[in-house]
Formats: sequence, C-alpha cells, structure tokens
Amino acid sequence: MLSKEKFEKAALRLKEVAHKTPLAFAPVLSDKVGHRVYLKKENLQVTGSFKLRGAFNKIATLAEQGKKEGVVAASAGNHAQGVALGAHHFGIKATIFMPESTPLNKVLGVKSYGAEVVLKGANYDEAYSYAVEYAKENGLSFVHPFADEDVMAGQGTIFLEVFEEVKNFDAIIVPVGGGGLISGIAKIAKELNPNIKVIGVAAEGAPAMVNSYYQKKPLNTPNVKTIADGIAVKNTSEMTLDLILKYVDQMHLVCDDEIASAILFLLERQKLLVEGAGAVGVAALMHNKLDLEPNSKVCVVLSGGNIDVTMLSLIIEKGLVKSSRKMKLVVTLIDKPGALESFSSLMRQVQANIVQIGYDRTSTDLEFGDANVSVALETKGKEHQDEIRKILTENGYKFRELH
Repeated sequence: MLSKEKFEKAALRLKEVAHKTPLAFAPVLSDKVGHRVYLKKENLQVTGSFKLRGAFNKIATLAEQGKKEGVVAASAGNHAQGVALGAHHFGIKATIFMPESTPLNKVLGVKSYGAEVVLKGANYDEAYSYAVEYAKENGLSFVHPFADEDVMAGQGTIFLEVFEEVKNFDAIIVPVGGGGLISGIAKIAKELNPNIKVIGVAAEGAPAMVNSYYQKKPLNTPNVKTIADGIAVKNTSEMTLDLILKYVDQMHLVCDDEIASAILFLLERQKLLVEGAGAVGVAALMHNKLDLEPNSKVCVVLSGGNIDVTMLSLIIEKGLVKSSRKMKLVVTLIDKPGALESFSSLMRQVQANIVQIGYDRTSTDLEFGDANVSVALETKGKEHQDEIRKILTENGYKFRELH
C-alpha cells in the first residue's frame, strides 16, 4: 500500500542525494495564461530529471532488505541515470539495457555513474524484454521505471516538497507517460489536500494512458511518435492506471507543435531548459487545454531537462519561423553580374539581415538565364515580413516562401 509513511520514508532516504528543487512563481507565464502559475523545477534535479527519486528509493529499499546482488533496468535515458546513480551510491552493480539506437551522450552519461550498459534491441520495448529476462536468469532485482510502489513513492516526494512551501494549490499539472510520476503525486496530494485537482498531460503521439483513463481499461498503442521521448510509452500499466482512475481528476493531450512552443517559451521567457516531456504541462496551459477556474493557483511539474541538443536546435529554428523572427525565401533572379547585389541592396533598405544564402542556376524548373537564390532572413515580426514581401513584389521579383 502507498501509505503516507511510505512517502515520508522515501523523502528521508532521498535527503542523501536528491536536490530539494525550487518551486517558483512564474509571473510572465501567469500573465499569459490567466492563472497564478508556480513551476516545480525538477529539470534542475540531480541527473536532470525527477527519475532519480523513484530509482534511488527503490534501490535504497532493496539495500535495506539486504538485496545487494545487483540491479537491472531498461531505459533510453532518465531512468537509466537514476538507477546508475542509486546503485553507485550503495555499491551495487547496475546493468542497464538500452536500445541500440541510443545516442552516445546518453550511453556515456549512464556509464559515468559506473553502470554497465548493454545495447540491445531496436527500441525500448525490445530492450525492456531483454532486461527482464536477464534479471530472471541471473537472480537480480529489476527496477521498473514506473510500475512499482517504491518507485512511485519516490516520485511522490515531489509533492511533499511542494506542500511544505504552498499548501493551497487549486491544481497540480503532471506529465504522463507510464504513470509512475502522476500516480505517486496524486496519491499523496489527495491525502494532504483533498480539494486539489490532479491533472495529467500526455503527448498526442503517445496517448495510451489518456485513452485508458477515458475508457477505464488498459489500452495499448501499436507505436509512439513524439518529441517528448521521456513520456513516449506504448503500453499501459494496470498498476498505475488503477491509481490514476482513483485519484486523477483530468487527463489531456498536447501535440508536438504545442510542446515545442512551450519549450521555446520556457527557454526564452523563463530562462529554463526543459525537455519535451517536462514541458507538456506548460503546453497545456498555454494552449488552453485544461478545465480550470479563472485565476486558479496551479503548480506545474517540469519533470526534466535532458533535451537532445539537435532537437533543441530544430525547435528553436522552427520557433523563430513561426514567430515571424525568421523568414525563408526562394527568389528568382536574372543570372547576370550585379543581380545578387541588387537583391541584397533591397534587403538592406528594409533592414532584413541575410543569415544564410544559396545560389542555384541548374534546376530543371528554371528558365535559361534565371537563377534561384534561397535566403534566410532575420526579421522583426509579421509587419516587417509584410514590408519585405511588398518591396520584392514592387520590384518585380518572383519568390516563394519556405515554412
């Protein structure tokens, strides 16, 4: 049973290694969404994710029971690092199964805590199957990423910290993948503050738990595809679903574009680096997905900050285009000396900075004597872009925009 005592014991164990992460009012976000929003910054946790809490509590429990033969886990990222750090702390050998496609930086991150990494399987589910079998064959303890009471108790310590600082939140908004985080938080939250709304948010590309919540039975999805890789879970856990059905008030989905806009907002306006899974709660607020009374006092859990640099670069680039701060054009010029200079002069007149340029005179769709120039421009908003379109049209340029 997930008793209050179990959460309190987990909190005592975690004092050894985990940060008590900041809970901070977010005035800019609050003004934007019409609620009083506080951010629980688990992206600043040791290993960059809340996953440390559950993994460490599970391994600490095993150590107290004298089960020190070794632990096994399957993960493509955050859970792996939590298990590796926890095992290292107690001097227990950890073997982590990761998909063969796992980026090198994540593999090295896990190895840095002294764990053995086994790259096995084309995806997480295959790595998970290998890990479970390996644990059985070798008599080792398997540390599940979410379907385990000790893991859920560890994750629920987040709310103990929240409640210590603010006791009267109207709602807490929690990312949902396998359901371990929201199960732990919801159970202790309802015990300490029965009036609080517990709201889960998942990615549209990984909707298994949300679908299961509304159908009130476990439903799996054949595949997942989302930038929120930390919550990209195909199969629904009956253990976590039972708790979610009992204690969670709302469940919602957000799409990748909404998640990306939240990542960019948090980076630019709140100065916080948050991964896709960690940003879903803010995405739901920004895009008005939640059933809340106006001016509600809400806590949003930013569950992690381990975003791939390549993905972050892509999100920033697309965000600049969508917010009219970058414009990509293909402009047709007469292929003769001075044509490019004339075009550049026009851009200088409207103060559009050319940051990237390409010149193509060989495409089969070009007439002889023409060339296509592809340019990326730094712009200052929609009105500035309208000005650029106008001056190009007035000067007889044919052009098209790339999005």
